Amino acid sequence: MKKYIVSLFVLLASVSAFAQESDNTVEKPKFGIGQTKFFSKPKVGAYIITAYKHSTLNPEKPGGFNCRLIRAYVDGSIFDQFNYRIQFQANGEKPHVKDFYVEWAKFPEFTVKIGQFKRAFTFENPMNPWDVGVGDFSFLVQKMAGMGDRLGEANMGGRDQGLQIQGDLFPIGKDKHRLVHYQLGVFNGQGINLADANKEKDIIGTIQFQPIKGLYIGAFGWKGSWNNGTTDLKRERVSAGLKFDRNNWTVRAEYATAIAGERAQSGSADALYVTVGAPVLPWLKIYAKWDEFRANGNAASSHDMYSACANFRLHKNLNFQLEYRFHQDHLATKFNYSDIWLMAYIRW
Repeated sequence: MKKYIVSLFVLLASVSAFAQESDNTVEKPKFGIGQTKFFSKPKVGAYIITAYKHSTLNPEKPGGFNCRLIRAYVDGSIFDQFNYRIQFQANGEKPHVKDFYVEWAKFPEFTVKIGQFKRAFTFENPMNPWDVGVGDFSFLVQKMAGMGDRLGEANMGGRDQGLQIQGDLFPIGKDKHRLVHYQLGVFNGQGINLADANKEKDIIGTIQFQPIKGLYIGAFGWKGSWNNGTTDLKRERVSAGLKFDRNNWTVRAEYATAIAGERAQSGSADALYVTVGAPVLPWLKIYAKWDEFRANGNAASSHDMYSACANFRLHKNLNFQLEYRFHQDHLATKFNYSDIWLMAYIRW
């Protein structure tokens, strides 16, 4: 019996020594032109959003079918610390590149991103269309964050070319969620796939606090300009709001306004929205939203929209939306009009 016990200890010691030797022979990452390992298999994906829209604004053109988005992307990582992404949009008048960037993300407290990506202005602008919850982004994002800007810039998808640092600081609570999130970026100011057109760069940043997990309270700032081909138009804006996403409940509320140079040059403008989403069933979530944009910063130039939207999320990658919108628009051909949107989302 003693002989068997000794043999067992010898066997265990041999296994331990072999495992230790194996661990010591594992190749460790080294930077160099000859390095070909330590990269992830690129992930390839795509999504489609198709829609039918009916509106009472123009009786001659009440509505029809359209393709809102067709996008494909490739992303991955190298050395588990350099991330990359390329995203293309296929629909519209001209297929084009939407995103391209490389990000050094070794430490959650400090990352660096360079390329073309979403501007760090407002909570909603950086969101994927799948996660907005209603048929489209808010007026605030469309008019004040670069999706058909109030100054005349074409729809750039809320994106620009530049360099950005960001991070999450101070883990707190039992769940160790991060108390502070920050972003600060320097951008051309002209939008996607365009070279800079003046000497000035856009500075965009945000500071956000997460007192409890899922609840963010933040402020955003933007100082720069956009060249329309003949003139540099000031873009000086601030925004503040909150975002809550937890247990499939959603609350977002934001306000943005033009300040200082932009207001002096192009007049006052502001926007406000409130969105609430409540789960009803595992596959059904209902949203209600109030959305307002005031082109001249007063009631006489306001466009208010009240909407209700049902999301039938049958699968992580399959969603159907039915939305009703009621408009009160001082600047449209009709003050009161309604829309019905039916949208289908699929991705892989």
